[in-house]
Amino acid sequence: MNAFTAAPTPPADLAAQPLDHATALPARFYADPAMVALDRRAIFDRGWQLLAHVCQLKDPGDHVIADFAGLPVIAVRGAEGTIRVFHNVCRHRAGPIASCDGLAAKSLRCRYHGWTYGLDGVLKSAPEMGTAPDFHVGDVQLPQLAVRVWQGMVFAAVDEAQAPGSNAPCFDAFVAGIDARVGADRDLENYGHHHRVGYDVACNWKVYVDNYLEGYHVPHIHPGLNKLLDYRSYVTDTAQWYSYQFSPLESGDGLYGDGDALYYWLWPNTMLNILPGRLQTNRVVPIGVDRCRVEFDFYYTLDESEEAAARRLADLRFSDEVQFEDLTICQDVQRGLSSGSYVPGRLNPLRENAVHHFHELLRGAYRDALA
Repeated sequence: MNAFTAAPTPPADLAAQPLDHATALPARFYADPAMVALDRRAIFDRGWQLLAHVCQLKDPGDHVIADFAGLPVIAVRGAEGTIRVFHNVCRHRAGPIASCDGLAAKSLRCRYHGWTYGLDGVLKSAPEMGTAPDFHVGDVQLPQLAVRVWQGMVFAAVDEAQAPGSNAPCFDAFVAGIDARVGADRDLENYGHHHRVGYDVACNWKVYVDNYLEGYHVPHIHPGLNKLLDYRSYVTDTAQWYSYQFSPLESGDGLYGDGDALYYWLWPNTMLNILPGRLQTNRVVPIGVDRCRVEFDFYYTLDESEEAAARRLADLRFSDEVQFEDLTICQDVQRGLSSGSYVPGRLNPLRENAVHHFHELLRGAYRDALA
């Protein structure tokens, strides 16, 4: 048996902590297999999660699939232009409605037995079911999620569609203040040149988020990134449902040009990395207690010049370098958390305030779920 399994959570572990005396979460929150189900119930099913950018859903029938912490979902542009998000689970015997992203589909056909749904999620046909008594195709519908499109990005919430206002945060409160900081001149909604890179990481999803939320490790883990950012001016701030890190760029090689680097984390698992001419999003998807998948999607201003293409290629290469540095240390940290050696250490109030903010949101979610 795992050393962390079946150990009850002491109330003190979930008590709110002031930043100046805060400690990190205990190891069991990263290493106990029971956390997988609790995280989905307490956090992911009650939050807004990112699926795609509108450039991936331009025309009717365009669709994108995603994993919402174990729930397969599919975003579809309908015939009338509305973007809907459904469970990607056939109502017949749980086959996938779609196995990959696609363009201009006329309908959504489960590849298991051929049950076919319209772009509105209503069943249109079911092979050889005509003789089944009291079966009517129009009575069968895919469960739907709540959807919001913001800054060109498509977010959805699992439980919010069934009980609005009772689970996920109010979306306007969720992103309050970000628009003014990002600025209308960036025009993120009209970015394109989509490119995806994914990494399977041997760590709990919270380890990866912890690592993202602080620049404390940058001088030690990321020599190339440390040259690009002005660490002395590196600022981290928090809001109710997100935190952001800001740094002036010190790029002398023309990779990003002049401007600022903005790094946003949105509860619970979305990151927006915004640099001049580039939006990079990443979703951290839990796969098991000690495994996650991190999906990076890149979007750029619609510049077709050779110089812009070269910058995009250089950006992808540089991002890959930084991510391998992060993945290596995250996997090392997971081994330490699973070793039985670790007891919670003090957080740095100056550099780890966003980690503390994340942990406080986690503690609150766990208190609510375990009450």
